[in-house]
Amino acid sequence: MKIVALSIFGILLAASSAYAELTPDVASIRADWAKIKYQMPEDQRVEAFENLVKRAHLVSQSKANAAEPLIWEAIALASLAGEDGGLGALSKVKEARSLLERAEKLDPNSLEGSVYTSLGSLYYQVPGWPIGFGDDDKAYEYLQKALAINPHGIDSNYFYGDYLLDQGKYEEAIAAFEKVLHAPARPDRPIADAGRKKEASDAIARARKYL
Repeated sequence: MKIVALSIFGILLAASSAYAELTPDVASIRADWAKIKYQMPEDQRVEAFENLVKRAHLVSQSKANAAEPLIWEAIALASLAGEDGGLGALSKVKEARSLLERAEKLDPNSLEGSVYTSLGSLYYQVPGWPIGFGDDDKAYEYLQKALAINPHGIDSNYFYGDYLLDQGKYEEAIAAFEKVLHAPARPDRPIADAGRKKEASDAIARARKYL
């Protein structure tokens, strides 16, 4: 069940946690990302994400040796691709992948393994050759690395569950999504937590229709 619609990029990438690791400018980008994704009307999101990408790029340029700004620039880019769609979406997610690969070289464990969660989500959701770079085997490898670093995390389990759902492994997907629903709350991320858990609950309902 390979998803090929570019509009899916609006729900990919791990909205990484660990507030203590973030500088105020990166924390602000993370907070605004959650507001745009989960609280803003759909017809306003493209412009909002475009502005967020610009801000994130300025921050990542000013902190050349830090992984966290690169991760959040990648998240903003992929989210913009999902909202905007069209022919430019693929170039945006390719750029997001490049940013994540740079972040991996700087600190693969940054933000509780969000580099690996994010790369994994890209690889299973992006179309494969000749359209894109999607690769289910690479996706699985990255998602397993993410779970090894953050086995009880909301995002690591959500995207592993979504990957399993994409693979038609419905019972295993439900188990992963259940972990999302029971994952410890992130006190500094109430908007993102509520949004992600709602997505997990909806995904469980979809998965159960196949059983």
